[in-house]
Amino acid sequence: MKQQLLDRIHDRSGVIGVIGLGYVGLPLAMEFVHAGFRVIGYDVSERVVELLMAGQSHIQDVPAAQVQAAVASGSFVATALEDRLGECDAISIAVPTPLSKTRDPDMAYVLSAADAIARQAHPGLCVVLESTTYPGTTRELLQPRLEAKGLTVGRDIFVAFSPERVDPGNPTYNTKNTPKVVGGVTPACVEVAAALYESCIDTVVPVTSPEAAELVKLLENTFRAVNIGLVNEIAIMCDKLGVNVWEVIDAAATKPFGFMKFTPGPGIGGHCIPLDPHYLAWKMRTLNYKTRFIDLASEINSHMPEWVVQKVADALNEVRKSVRGSRLLVLGVAYKRDIDDVRESPALDVIRLLEERGAHVEFHDPFVHEFREEGHTRKGVELSDEMLRWADAVVVITDHKQLDYQRVVDHAALLVDTRNVTASLRPGRARIVPLAAGIRSVGGVA
Repeated sequence: MKQQLLDRIHDRSGVIGVIGLGYVGLPLAMEFVHAGFRVIGYDVSERVVELLMAGQSHIQDVPAAQVQAAVASGSFVATALEDRLGECDAISIAVPTPLSKTRDPDMAYVLSAADAIARQAHPGLCVVLESTTYPGTTRELLQPRLEAKGLTVGRDIFVAFSPERVDPGNPTYNTKNTPKVVGGVTPACVEVAAALYESCIDTVVPVTSPEAAELVKLLENTFRAVNIGLVNEIAIMCDKLGVNVWEVIDAAATKPFGFMKFTPGPGIGGHCIPLDPHYLAWKMRTLNYKTRFIDLASEINSHMPEWVVQKVADALNEVRKSVRGSRLLVLGVAYKRDIDDVRESPALDVIRLLEERGAHVEFHDPFVHEFREEGHTRKGVELSDEMLRWADAVVVITDHKQLDYQRVVDHAALLVDTRNVTASLRPGRARIVPLAAGIRSVGGVA
């Protein structure tokens, strides 16, 4: 079985399935198409399937023209029909793994995908889980469901974990040129899964087990979460000391060894950093171990939206205004610059906290014209000179490059700058409040 599957991978006669056609799955599907495979994309969302089959793309990093060409050539088909998975020689699972309100892993999507594959499984199939999860998921949840079909892992069917490493909006690194870590249940599983990804990814990094591969992803994003937590706390310290945190960080970054630059902000967002460390923390709690670094970093990072709101309140107080009744304009609601993704964005917390204090809040984001939260759709406003003058305070949350911050400084009365976008601008009308180090005079420096 192994050699037959390897031959089908090498000669591109194999059919590749991708479950979940979102930020991870759709770019991966397109890479398999470019490598010469026929690809079946499976998604439970009829809307997503219809959109893709119409040659449109709902993912910023995948151009519509790319989808149109793949569909037109017959190399790619999107479907909500589970039985199409039975045609596949290899299947990658790229479904969401959210956290519950108690910060426990919600494995419903993974389990649903695993059950769908098990119902369609056949000898000579390779199954790779890409969804971020806790160590042990592949062996404990995926493998038993496939073995229940009477298939022996490593002989009849090949099971592995390969963590997604998607960075939306990154102009340098994409699915193809980002190294791919692969860990299989058996050596044969590693061999097959590595061959699968070597067909379309520049560099594949095999590890000895799915648990090692699962932990790789968690280490990567825990590293980032902890260091962001550290620099956010440094920002708070700098504010209390009256020191410009950006100056400190930039100066420290001139050291050519032993230092990696991280920057503070209004909180953390996205599909990885706010969530992934909690998978590791949850797993370790089941082993009676407390992940102190992770817990502390989470506490600091989750506090940053409140820190920003207090900054706004203090700045308004300086001009004898209260948050209640004030008109506020938030610039940027995506979780990071130059993308349209609002998942776990700190902007949503900032808006909610300001409104809880009685403020009237509007937002502008060139990439996000509206977003839906807790059953309510919020629509953005145009960034006009009148809107800037309307606002008692403008709050920069996401530093999109295409925004004209000089225009903001020239027309706004008060600007709370959580991303240091005003550092090199000429003086304007706005009184500028940085994330740390007090208040700047009109267009002045801290």
